[in-house]
Amino acid sequence: MARTFRLTLAQLNPTLGDIAGNADKARLAWQAGRDAGADMVALPEMFITGYNTQDLVMKPAFHRAAIAALEALAADCAEGPALAIGGPVVEGGRLYNGYLILQGGRVAARVLKHDLPNETVFDEMRIFSPGPLAGPYSVSGVRIGSPICEDAWHPEVPETLAETGAEFLLVPNGSPYYRGKMDDRFNHMVARTVETGLPLIYLNMVGGQDDQVFDGASFALNSGGGLAVQLPDFDEAIETIELSETAEGWRIGTGPLARLPDAWEQDYRAMVESLRDYLRKSGFEKCLLGLSGGVDSALVAAIAADALGPENVRCVMLPSEYTSQGSLDDAQAVANALGCRYDTVPIGQSRAAVTETLAPLFEGLEPDITEENIQSRLRGLLLMALSNKFGEMLLTTGNKSEIAVGYATIYGDMAGGYNPLKDLYKTRVFETCRWRNANHRPWMKGPEGEVIPPRIIDKPPSAELRPGQKDEDSLPPYEVLDAILTELVDNEASVADVVARGFDRATVKKVERLLYISEYKRFQSAPGTRLTRRAFWLDRRYPIVNRWRDPG
Repeated sequence: MARTFRLTLAQLNPTLGDIAGNADKARLAWQAGRDAGADMVALPEMFITGYNTQDLVMKPAFHRAAIAALEALAADCAEGPALAIGGPVVEGGRLYNGYLILQGGRVAARVLKHDLPNETVFDEMRIFSPGPLAGPYSVSGVRIGSPICEDAWHPEVPETLAETGAEFLLVPNGSPYYRGKMDDRFNHMVARTVETGLPLIYLNMVGGQDDQVFDGASFALNSGGGLAVQLPDFDEAIETIELSETAEGWRIGTGPLARLPDAWEQDYRAMVESLRDYLRKSGFEKCLLGLSGGVDSALVAAIAADALGPENVRCVMLPSEYTSQGSLDDAQAVANALGCRYDTVPIGQSRAAVTETLAPLFEGLEPDITEENIQSRLRGLLLMALSNKFGEMLLTTGNKSEIAVGYATIYGDMAGGYNPLKDLYKTRVFETCRWRNANHRPWMKGPEGEVIPPRIIDKPPSAELRPGQKDEDSLPPYEVLDAILTELVDNEASVADVVARGFDRATVKKVERLLYISEYKRFQSAPGTRLTRRAFWLDRRYPIVNRWRDPG
């Protein structure tokens, strides 16, 4: 009689540092697997601690607590299916990223991650020791190989497992989202099935952690790369699949095949989920933001309403004498369309008081950017006062284009705890607004329909800090700016490379200069959703003081 193996995949959302809460989630998943008649229940990489731990896992008290929780979990789940779960392992005084197989009340097997990623947001060579190449473990008489995340992005570990008798591969992951990531995952995992001739199950976690968003989208491939199972992206899911032994080897039965959305929807979902989890995991239930009547704050308001529900979002207009009636009307229209609370807090009196206080020192000097920044910093002060008084996290609203070239006031409009737009260039902001107006999904808590009036998207962007001000007075048109920044930041191109693509050299040099002199602002900026492989923070780590400029 042909053998079968039932495997419950738990694509869940851990909270970093909530060891007890993560253990409780693991127990519930194990119970679901037991009820489904599973031979094993599998959870993602480093699930017991949450991921990406960075240096926290090196703290002895922390990793000892995680290890103790895993031992307790093994005892609790002694009668029933095996439980495979990621967590820290200490052996011989060394710390490892491990995958533990809990069975019969004990840790029956351990897998230690061999290939430690040391790029983009990961710095695991700093934290963990590399594990040895090893063979598979056995559950219910079936030999299973578990390359941990990065181990499956290279052929060495899977091939070793195949050569030492693995009958299928289960790959536990903590794989964060970036635009186009699913194509990368599929390409690598298909290659592993072709090289090894084994079925492969790719199990990922979901949920936000600081700037990173784990997007789930777990899947299973049969030998040769045929898709057998596709779980949804961004949503928690517990699904039991069945493998059967055939004359040609093990085969995964066809399971659910969720539709994966396009890049525009994935980006928007990532911003919503990262904000929702950042607030929830930080202990906040409500947020507020300055709503200027411009496109960036309108999009952040929509994201916040979709993440938390409109009733938990406060929009605040802080007008000065330079604020146009159009901006007042547009801000009110956005708040009304979303159903958010809307407050107006004029800054005129506060600005007059500051101007009077500084007048003796500024006497004889012409007004300049100093006076413009006072307005922005007054707004930041008032918004932070509201945040403190009402316990609502302040969101900041600068897009990647502005953050790249320093077109933001430190301690002013940069004040805040989180920025969903931090990795979204201005030209994508416009298109994302249009996408949200045209689309609504069940995971959105905000209303359907046109929540951002088209006139906000179409009008020339302005900070409105002086009469007639427009962004393009001091910056190239955003189509040009974003194209140059994409080359300099995302592609690490040289000035000569960018000029060769048809851009004016003086403009490219100006953008390069603004990019480098703004590093200190980015160093102090709020975290925000990572959408690309070159987001500002862990992906791109540049010195603050830097006098080098590309001579090209």
